Amino acid sequence: MIRVEGLTKIYPGTVALDGLTFDVLRGQILGFLGPNGAGKTTTMKILTGYIAPSGGRAEVAGYDVVRESLAVRRRVGYLPENAPLYGEMRVVDYVRFVAGVRDVPPKRRRAAVEAALEACGLGDVARRPIGHLSKGYRQRVGLAQAMVHDPDLLVLDEPTAGLDPNQLGDVRALIRRLGREKTVVFSSHILQEVEAIATRVVIINKGRLVADDTPTALRSRLGGHRPLHLTVAGASADEVRARLGAVAGVTDVQATERGGEAAVVVEAAPDADVRAGLFRAVVEAGWVLLEMRSETADLETVFQNVTRGAA
Repeated sequence: MIRVEGLTKIYPGTVALDGLTFDVLRGQILGFLGPNGAGKTTTMKILTGYIAPSGGRAEVAGYDVVRESLAVRRRVGYLPENAPLYGEMRVVDYVRFVAGVRDVPPKRRRAAVEAALEACGLGDVARRPIGHLSKGYRQRVGLAQAMVHDPDLLVLDEPTAGLDPNQLGDVRALIRRLGREKTVVFSSHILQEVEAIATRVVIINKGRLVADDTPTALRSRLGGHRPLHLTVAGASADEVRARLGAVAGVTDVQATERGGEAAVVVEAAPDADVRAGLFRAVVEAGWVLLEMRSETADLETVFQNVTRGAA
């Protein structure tokens, strides 16, 4: 659906994109991440035909965003961070207006508007002025205008910014539903949200690609070395530290006693899998292993590692 090759964008005194390359397959929900100023919004504006790149190339559905800009825009629905809504217009009138601007044929326009309103949960407020709606409903109106012409690709820049938890959940569920039928690219600074929605994540920093994979693979590959947590019954903290510290590959053992059990944190060498050795050491000592789990890296840790140069 999207092919970006060596994309650059230079503003006076600033390199916003520096040889960015990535692909997006049809049907994917892509979380597009990066620190402020990384080039996310610039990339989205290029993909939607809003601005032209300084170099490289980008294609949407096989059409070049510069040479075939109109064909690209017919296939893209765009929700910028601050949706350009007309507050004095009723919801249904605004979405109908956008359908006309988007060249939806007059015979199909009414059905297209109704479908967009229904998909975005706007039926109850369709005849209310946009300016009277909550932030959450205004975001839904922005999504409705982005999809009224039935685009192949939705590009959403911070679609949940400023929403309360209930509104955020509603819009998150809507994006998931849209992702069943369309390709979706969305940016967000709420990384838990990206983990909950995205099937793939691209992270850029200073205009360059620094990570590209599924959320699960990124957590595993770039989350950094994580300690093991054990709970052992029948041993003192000193005994646990001495015995488990002797297991090959273990670099440090911290243990504290609580209610007849020892809570243990084990650090190991980066390339060592010490789980089997720890299990044998506990069993051979005659203790009871109540728990062994690895600490799971989250996407926030991955983001910090790749954008600060730690990974």
